[in-house]
Amino acid sequence: MTVFVFGHRNPDTDAICSAIAYADFLKKTTRPDAIAACCGAPNQRTEFALRKAKLPPPRIIMDVRPEIEDVCQRDVVFARQSEVFYEVYQRMKEHGLRAIPIVDDHDKVVGIVTLLELLELVLQGGVDPVHSREVCSNLTKVASVLGGTFQHVVDPDRTDEFVVTVGAMSAEGFTQRMNQFSADRLLVVSGDRPTIQLPALELGVRAMVIAGGYELSSGLLHLAKARGVSVIISPYDTATTTMRIKAARLIDSVIDRDFISLSAKMPVEAARQQIFRSSQTVFPVLDNGKLFGVLSKSDLVTPPMPELVLVDHNELSQAVQGAEDAIITEVLDHHRLGGSLKSSNPIRFTLEPVGSTCTLVARLFRQANLQPSAGVALCMASGIISDTLFLRSPTTTDVDRDILQWLQQFCSLDLNEYATEFFEVGSALRSGEAGRVVREDCKEFEEAGVKFSISQIEEIGFDLFWERKDELVAALDQLAKDNQLDFSALLVTDISSNGSLLLMSRQPEGWDEINYPELEENLYELEEVVSRKKQLLPLIISLLDSAPSSN
Repeated sequence: MTVFVFGHRNPDTDAICSAIAYADFLKKTTRPDAIAACCGAPNQRTEFALRKAKLPPPRIIMDVRPEIEDVCQRDVVFARQSEVFYEVYQRMKEHGLRAIPIVDDHDKVVGIVTLLELLELVLQGGVDPVHSREVCSNLTKVASVLGGTFQHVVDPDRTDEFVVTVGAMSAEGFTQRMNQFSADRLLVVSGDRPTIQLPALELGVRAMVIAGGYELSSGLLHLAKARGVSVIISPYDTATTTMRIKAARLIDSVIDRDFISLSAKMPVEAARQQIFRSSQTVFPVLDNGKLFGVLSKSDLVTPPMPELVLVDHNELSQAVQGAEDAIITEVLDHHRLGGSLKSSNPIRFTLEPVGSTCTLVARLFRQANLQPSAGVALCMASGIISDTLFLRSPTTTDVDRDILQWLQQFCSLDLNEYATEFFEVGSALRSGEAGRVVREDCKEFEEAGVKFSISQIEEIGFDLFWERKDELVAALDQLAKDNQLDFSALLVTDISSNGSLLLMSRQPEGWDEINYPELEENLYELEEVVSRKKQLLPLIISLLDSAPSSN
């Protein structure tokens, strides 16, 4: 079982770097199956940090709810529409199947055959004297089912509508019987009876099957070749040979082509709703149009639940989609305690007031006397540098300073020089679309019945903000509308001055009590405010709590 280590949605550097580093720690200690994951692409600064650390980004997983590919049977037993009853029945019997998917020569699923439908082939026509004799097949399949050999053959792979006729009567009576049918459809079954074989060959029947392992005499074989009659030698007696020929019927006519197929990427719950009332017994699972697996309804009874470790967040509203249906085994975070996370079993829950989740991960390395690799050390240092604005944020603690100094010994780069380069890279306002800017590092909250989001970007100076302010206002409005929020906020932090601008989509009730200057409508100057977690969020909560509607 794999455990995925996830940061929050719209991940920042600390979320991604702490996921990578903690997955590495778990692999070296208690969970060798740990995999770092994220529910959003890294931003430019994070990509820069990972390039410098020479580490791959986490696996991007947008939804952890189990999909059909997680529960279906991968070892697929299938049949081809060019196969015959005997081949398909033997396969279904061997594997204990009641139904089997059918594919064409290009591996495209064309339908399903059930065991009941398959048995209809050998009972085809019932006691009808004509239809019960008809066998749609080809001579190659007939010979294969008989375990026989060709003494002479013409067009063995051509599909024919054979009429099987058994030479078990007088030559005169049998000749009259043969004349009732078109000779090019007749497949004559005979023992070692030249009196039956001769009129059949003279008539030019499609094929003759000689039962009992006998062969045609040289003279009759010469006649067979002259009349274009194929000859098959069967090792079985006449009755068994006739029965096996009927088992050589092609399955094409009993394929159910009106069937339900499922995508490998379909969520289990969506599949359950789709097939709940269907009488179909097995469901082909497709990936890019090809057969990927098969699913039965029983596979959906108890689908596997993914295991998650949450880092840099502890609220389901910020977690990857589907986290509410997953097994959360651990939380490692430095934010406030949210109220939406529950578990059915005890879990390890670490929540400490430090500046970065990477600080907590690095401390675990140190406490376990584990030396991180140079890449993982720089990765953790990047998370600390980012979240604490290189130890200048008010969220910074002595623990952050101590851990960053400890990490320096494992890094091949000078962290002072690296921090300067880190913040110079990847201005969101310089290269990103406004919609992406407000979603890049965005967290949603709910307080006093008000749902809102706070996004944060770090820039050097505010020049680019003023150039793009109108775009950002429109993007915040759209974000609030798309996510059904009461308002959305963007905190633009100037790394050089340790101050921020706060842009709002709209002002909620109680906002008049804010003690910061309003530069323009819905735009405020927040001097010495650089932390969303420790400064801005508590401010917003206090304003919402003071609103008349909450009293």
